[in-house]
Amino acid sequence: MQVVVVGGGIVGLSSAYALAERGAEVVVCEKGSLGDGSTSRALGGIRTQFSTPVNVELSLASLPVWESFEAEFGVDIALRQTGYLFLAREAESAAQLREQVAMQRDHGAETQLLDAVGANAVCEGVKPEVVTAATYNPRDGFADPYLALQGYAAGCRDLGVDIRTKTAVTDIRLQDDSVTGVELSGDGAPSNSLLEADAVVNAAGPWASQIAELAGLDIPVDPHRRQALVVDPERPVPESDPLTIDFETGSHFRPEREGAAVVGGYFATDPEQANPDRYAESYDVEWAMECLERASVYCEYFGPETQLKRGWAGLYAVTPDHHPIIEESLPGFVQAVGFSGHGFQHSPATGQVVAELLLDGEASTVDVSDLSSERFESGALLHERNVA
Repeated sequence: MQVVVVGGGIVGLSSAYALAERGAEVVVCEKGSLGDGSTSRALGGIRTQFSTPVNVELSLASLPVWESFEAEFGVDIALRQTGYLFLAREAESAAQLREQVAMQRDHGAETQLLDAVGANAVCEGVKPEVVTAATYNPRDGFADPYLALQGYAAGCRDLGVDIRTKTAVTDIRLQDDSVTGVELSGDGAPSNSLLEADAVVNAAGPWASQIAELAGLDIPVDPHRRQALVVDPERPVPESDPLTIDFETGSHFRPEREGAAVVGGYFATDPEQANPDRYAESYDVEWAMECLERASVYCEYFGPETQLKRGWAGLYAVTPDHHPIIEESLPGFVQAVGFSGHGFQHSPATGQVVAELLLDGEASTVDVSDLSSERFESGALLHERNVA
């Protein structure tokens, strides 16, 4: 089978790798450089603490790949399994976390329910007087998305994948609603700009809806701008601390090196939609001030002497229910898009599922039937609660 993967981010390369492992001839087309979309600006979080079973299953299927990545790909991705800590400050939120722990453990996750004292024991900066309940999973953590991307790229090349950067897919050829090829432009385009293919994978991240339109499909995936901030806190953050999230607001932080921290969160009422080809890639100062103020509510690290070091903005490819679309939308046209900030951590399982959909006709690694785009018309939305 000849497959064109559109998008050279972590989901696209994971899909290309899984397909090539099973004997497919794969061409990856990336209109810029590898990771130019969301991957290069991702925080690299890896967690099993989600509020829906399908997201938990995608995490659990991906986790063994992250834990053995260096052995398989020869690249140290700086994986730090210091855990994720979710904090609830209100009784209603605490009840939701308790329900989630039960569901996550039923699916095989190692999540623990903690009280305020337990949360402070895991992360000494947490203010126990404001915490009602917390959840913690010691196998959660974070890694370097750039290093992981390079590992997948090298693995793809070793398997014979043709990776073409600065090469845009400008049209998708269909015959009787089945894929026959793609039209290309750019440095990696053939002289006649037509590349025949049996299948196309839409892994275009923030540009996903544009690629879907080339196949005559309308999908609700919008690019939303998100920001991250690196600071020197008033009190240094130990590198052993977990990635900590305030369940009430989505405010979060994780340790960096030498006492620094990465702080983030989105606090506006309306989403900040962006043009993926042109948006502000630096952070907003007003947002940075609010970000630190919110973090100081539940954590002692971020007092008035905290100093800003640097920051950046990137894009989430977001669906209305914060779950991806993973499906074969047309014969030979598979979509793995709209991960709403969770694409990096779910990319290993997603790549396997993409290969199964194309080569086996159905997914077996994870049941992704609930992630069909039909849910947006039927109203059967999933609604991920644990979004940061």
